[in-house]
Amino acid sequence: MAEEIIAPLSGKIMAINITVGQEVEEDEEAVIIEAMKMETSIYVPCDGKIAEIKVKVGDEVEEDDVLAVIE
Repeated sequence: MAEEIIAPLSGKIMAINITVGQEVEEDEEAVIIEAMKMETSIYVPCDGKIAEIKVKVGDEVEEDDVLAVIE
């Protein structure tokens, strides 16, 4: 079953530390979002393999947007 990495807040994507096909572990840093001049790390919610990345560096995201899919 697929899991999703969800944006916990609105902001701009500053870095993506995962790639499609990469094996990841729970609590690994996946994405960094900047909001109000503060950077927030978004972590992988479970072990798995990155199936899809739905954002790129520079994208503006809203709270609860799907950033990536883990299978």
